[in-house]
Amino acid sequence: MVNHWKPAYLNLLDSGELGKRAQLASLHLEHCDCCPRKCKKNRLVGERGICRTGEHARISGYGPHLGEEDPLRGWRGSGTIFFTGCSLHCQFCQNYEISQLDTGEEVDTGELAAIMLKLQQAGCHNINLVTPTHVVPQILAAVDLAAHNGLHLPLVYNTGGFDTLEMLRLLDGIIDIYMPDMKYASDQIARYYSKAPHYPEINQAAVLEMHRQVGDLQINERGLAQRGLLLRHLVLPNGLAGTAEIVNFLAERVSKDTYLNLMDQYRPAFQARLYPKLNHPIKSQEFQQAVDLAHTAGLHRMDRRERTY
Repeated sequence: MVNHWKPAYLNLLDSGELGKRAQLASLHLEHCDCCPRKCKKNRLVGERGICRTGEHARISGYGPHLGEEDPLRGWRGSGTIFFTGCSLHCQFCQNYEISQLDTGEEVDTGELAAIMLKLQQAGCHNINLVTPTHVVPQILAAVDLAAHNGLHLPLVYNTGGFDTLEMLRLLDGIIDIYMPDMKYASDQIARYYSKAPHYPEINQAAVLEMHRQVGDLQINERGLAQRGLLLRHLVLPNGLAGTAEIVNFLAERVSKDTYLNLMDQYRPAFQARLYPKLNHPIKSQEFQQAVDLAHTAGLHRMDRRERTY
């Protein structure tokens, strides 16, 4: 059987809608409101806000990634692009050199588009945009250029889940696979450990919008993700993440068919040593409890790593 599937953004290419979305997104850089911080900095003249990123995106690296979820990595890897900077300030971030210490180099639209095409040429199954929230305008401009030059891989929006509805609506019909984190169920805990006020409210609204756009994760006959929502939740020590509330939200408000990766790899990193409740790995019992909570809520599509214990 011939598979006629194609990524969403190609449907907007010939009409010019993809380019129009990129232009609309770029307007947000003058008084920046790309993330919920809405710092209003003029990034077009070099002003920098919480994300410390100006007119051009910065990247710390790119390449095929074989450590992602099975439907993304396949056998040739997910084509990851790691963007520098972040609108969250997670005190335990395991990639803090990239997110907080600004390791990386600026790339213009042409350079970013060329990287996407290079990942496609390398045989990657998708383009995986890691920490994209603060650089949506730059990403859209690069996708438009790359698509005009033959890009045809699905786009993965790999986000901490602190996204505005305005930016997400500009991405409607462009992103194929949304992969947000749901980090916290408590506003107080989100403020304390990620300096992110109103995170649960913003995060839940974003996840609902993402699911509205793409639905549940669709996996083709080769086991590769084509379209849909793939949710990540990092289990934190001492129940800090609010796993019970999050899995119930997914089951009751999103879909019991949500593809969920419960992650067990928490370890103290960055500033975690300053926070006693975070300054140790999770216990096997804590992770197993999270798995049991997800199953009890009715979630049944779990990434293979939920069987670690």
